[in-house]
Amino acid sequence: MSRGELDALERQLESRDPDVRLMLQIRDDTPGAFEVMVSRYQDRLVGVLYHIVGNLEEAEDLSQDVFLRVYKARKGYRPKAKFSTWLFTIANNLAMNHARSKGRKPSVNVGGSSVDRNDSTASVSLAQTLPSREATASAQMRKVELSEVVREALGVLNEDQKMAVLLNKFEEMGYAEIGVVMNRSPAAVKSLLARARNELREQLEPYLEQDAPRARGLGG
Repeated sequence: MSRGELDALERQLESRDPDVRLMLQIRDDTPGAFEVMVSRYQDRLVGVLYHIVGNLEEAEDLSQDVFLRVYKARKGYRPKAKFSTWLFTIANNLAMNHARSKGRKPSVNVGGSSVDRNDSTASVSLAQTLPSREATASAQMRKVELSEVVREALGVLNEDQKMAVLLNKFEEMGYAEIGVVMNRSPAAVKSLLARARNELREQLEPYLEQDAPRARGLGG
């Protein structure tokens, strides 16, 4: 894509997506812009990551890694998709790496160089911006979207299937957007979701006849 095409795409996305405009303000170091972005996405990120990693503390740590990566990458940001698509692409990559190497502290990779969270000067400047675990843990637990029954049903899915289902149902992303996040074709995402729904339907069958709208929504 040429520079002119990139500029045109940036203008188009900026006009349509308020979060792209917000990220461009973050790129320009507009005071308060980063804090607004964190407040908009903290709960959503933790909610999705919690259902991938199965642990609230780890989900909060991963969400802070996502925000740190966004902050460090701000100067090179050029929108090529909706902001939420870009953000959840980062979250998906971190979650999948975490699942493959559980127990190893994630590092932030920007521009080809790996930066440990504790060694980054950015992590010091962000310390007051990112919500502390003590301030958010009880609130996050109250805001978990899925019932215990559905959480158990999600446990039968692999991480890719979980991510696709969560993005589809809770971020309302279509096949193309999920494909960007997960680096798959829309057809592959459609197939992935179909298999996931079939597995969920089997798990949730005893509850689908009852008043369980969330379970029904995930199952089909």
